[in-house]
Amino acid sequence: MKRMITLASGQFGDLSLEELCAMVSEMGYDGLELAAHAHLNVSKVLEDDSYADEVRETLNRYGLKCQAISAHLAGQCVGDRWDPRLDNFAPAEYAGKPDKIRGWAVEEMKRAAYAAKKLGVSVVTGFMGSPIWAYWYSFPQTTEAMVNDGFDKIFRLWTPIFDVFDACGVKFALEVHPTEIAFDYYSTKRLLERFSHRGTLGINFDPSHLVWQGVDELAFLHDFADRVYHVHMKDVKMNRSGRAGILGSHLEFGDTRRGWNFVSIGHGDVDFDGIIRELNEMGYEGPLSIEWEDSGMDRVFGAKEALEYVRKMNFSPSEVAFDAALNTK
Repeated sequence: MKRMITLASGQFGDLSLEELCAMVSEMGYDGLELAAHAHLNVSKVLEDDSYADEVRETLNRYGLKCQAISAHLAGQCVGDRWDPRLDNFAPAEYAGKPDKIRGWAVEEMKRAAYAAKKLGVSVVTGFMGSPIWAYWYSFPQTTEAMVNDGFDKIFRLWTPIFDVFDACGVKFALEVHPTEIAFDYYSTKRLLERFSHRGTLGINFDPSHLVWQGVDELAFLHDFADRVYHVHMKDVKMNRSGRAGILGSHLEFGDTRRGWNFVSIGHGDVDFDGIIRELNEMGYEGPLSIEWEDSGMDRVFGAKEALEYVRKMNFSPSEVAFDAALNTK
């Protein structure tokens, strides 16, 4: 089972697509998960055939493929309750205008589906946002009705978007992540149930967001196996100094006082051997997309080292039982 190893492009947004393709091709990557906020203008794909051809030709020139488009930032703006941070994700002319931002985001997600179809890509990864993330601690007291209202709002906002995805034959893979409507095991279960297990909606499995919360990444992967449409290979390192808790202490990512930090793959506490074995068991043949997020490591070094790490463990399941030779009949 040879799964493609790709690089999530969002963290390299300061490089042009040409520059990024040249770099990752030389490293030995098989492809890119193209970020709509960095290396793929989904509106331009739909409006300008020459631009779509240029994207294809650039990838082909370097022997690269794209099997997923990332639309994380626009997706966040669909379901979130507005605050000034969302202004950074939307066009500048919509800054401070919540309704304009949401309207743009809804249409941008539809455009992402259409662009994926045009480029022959079957999965869009991303966020969905959450109108109730601020209620996660339940103080002041959060009622069940408030939580239900939040899931209902996500259902209303995303159903028309998923209708477009269905028309395009494209799947949406939510990255289960803090600030999302589904951020851990039970909120994911609840979200899938709210959408009546609609096939359009699946998971972009990223273990780094589960481990620091105390969620077993292998149990999550096993239980939601039929909904895993894409995989992020990203690591997280716990810091059990006894000083910082898991909530981050309002310290920036990379600060070594934090209770945990994202680190380059192989430098943290995620059980990637177990993940590969679960992926083999469930028959996952999609890409393994390395998402580099390590404030303490040079990103070029990290991207290259991470590729070598994943390539070594991207093994296929055995086709024979290890004890078959013991059978003398």
